[in-house]
Amino acid sequence: MERTGQHFTLGNHTTLVEFILIGFSDVPNLQGFLFAIFLIIYIVILTGNSLIIMITNIDPSLQIPMYYFLRNFSFLEICYVSVTVPRLLADLCRQNRSISFLACAFQMYFFVTLGATECFILTAMAYDRYVAICNPLLYPVIMNHRLCMQLAAACWITGILVPIGLIYKIFSSHFCKSNELNHFFCDVPPVVQPVCGDTFMIEMLIYVIATIVVAVPFVLILASYGKIISTILKLPSATGRAKAFSTCSSHLMVVSLFFGSANIVYMEPKSTHSTGVDKYFSLFYTILIPMFNPIIYCLRNKDVMVALGKFLQFIQGSTKKQIVP
Repeated sequence: MERTGQHFTLGNHTTLVEFILIGFSDVPNLQGFLFAIFLIIYIVILTGNSLIIMITNIDPSLQIPMYYFLRNFSFLEICYVSVTVPRLLADLCRQNRSISFLACAFQMYFFVTLGATECFILTAMAYDRYVAICNPLLYPVIMNHRLCMQLAAACWITGILVPIGLIYKIFSSHFCKSNELNHFFCDVPPVVQPVCGDTFMIEMLIYVIATIVVAVPFVLILASYGKIISTILKLPSATGRAKAFSTCSSHLMVVSLFFGSANIVYMEPKSTHSTGVDKYFSLFYTILIPMFNPIIYCLRNKDVMVALGKFLQFIQGSTKKQIVP
């Protein structure tokens, strides 16, 4: 048995042991600039989502199902970006951008798992808004703490289980093409491209999972908002309509951004994929959207803004007490 760089050679068979993530090495003069930009974005994502988790935990006025799901979503966002961005930052600082076969499989699994769970949580959030606006009198009864915990647990468990078959099928396949991936992380489309032979089963699994994770939740969310909008338009008061729309607008914006980008990447046929385009488009749904989410939820939600103001005043007051003897 002889090891040759990224492969083990045994007789006439070659087994891939690592991939090379090309990332943004095609723009060598921008490595330092990109590192600074992505680091700032990562810090903003961590800070913004951590603040949402803290204020929705400690503020009594935010102890309702809407913010329970928002806490879950914010925690997911932190985990989601942490699967890809730290590796991207490290690769921008070094020449060797290889990633082992096993590490690539784990990165893909956690990325798909967290992305799928986010889709399910967004669907649960849409159901919460549907009950709140279409059945306001029964809202406390239907959306009780037990149901919220069950919905969140179902989202997490389903997200964990859904990608297992796909990841196993991809990484048990034979790779005979270049081990270089024109991407900055082990996403599904670029890793499938070097697979040799018939990839029909893999593509079918991708479409089935994309349907379960993206298409079905998106249709359920659209159906929920169809009923929500119909109910809001029937409200007699303009103030009531405006208030009802404001409670949904931030969630609707996040859904549009997240599901729109996911549909483009994972529902297109493999033959239409361009790795160069996918790589830059992936920045949108892996880094930019997670950065916008806490901004959208804070700026477009008065309750969150008020709670954030009280939290910052509390921190400022505590700091002054520590400084003044």
